[in-house]
Amino acid sequence: MSEEKGSPVDRLLTIMARLRDPKTGCEWDSVQTFETIAPYTIEEAYEVADAIRRGDLGELKDELGDLLLQVVFHARIAEEAGIFDFDAVATTIADKMERRHPHLFGMADQGGHRLWEQIKAEERGAKGHESALEGVALALPALKRAEKIQRRAARVGFDWPDADGPRGKIDEELEEIAGAETKTERAAEVGDLLFAVVNYARHLEVNPETALREATARFESRFRKVEEIADKPLNEMNIDELEALWQRVKQMV
Repeated sequence: MSEEKGSPVDRLLTIMARLRDPKTGCEWDSVQTFETIAPYTIEEAYEVADAIRRGDLGELKDELGDLLLQVVFHARIAEEAGIFDFDAVATTIADKMERRHPHLFGMADQGGHRLWEQIKAEERGAKGHESALEGVALALPALKRAEKIQRRAARVGFDWPDADGPRGKIDEELEEIAGAETKTERAAEVGDLLFAVVNYARHLEVNPETALREATARFESRFRKVEEIADKPLNEMNIDELEALWQRVKQMV
């Protein structure tokens, strides 16, 4: 195959077209659909976030390439179906960014963030959204979706005035969990508790998704250290021995 001409993006688009060729392309790539590719798209977005968290900029470059491939993949599937192509995707987001930043592109003199929120609300209205909560993707991680739903509700005034409200809801939900009589009731109350915690975090200006991810990373690091310094298998220790080890490790990691 001769070397592709044009920009790196043109080269990538050409490669994807060849991979998708039903007769001479890759037997795996050529049969994929929006639905089968979607999980990989989500996975690649997480891997981008992980590279950023670890500060690995070389890995970030690779992961951004993998994520771009997902966009190209979806755009190619759409182009084959006669729906839209990659240029249309790029044009749509470019138009949207200019429309949402009129103070930068010569269309208004108002403040940026206030205009951004106003214009997004107008766009939702133009799409026929009747509820302030419409358009929040179901595929988002649960914590992230809860936060976005809460922020949408807050925009129309449905929110606590300060952090004391959601903090009180946490205590209330804990009591309701204790009073739950069935597994179904407990599951519902635990869900309400998690929702209240997300709301509390939002009022404290803490990103709950990031906070939980970092807490999990800390736990993993400390647990591995506990395994490393333990003088016998963990399953042979009692709770007091395990707690003593954990407290030692907390001073180290």
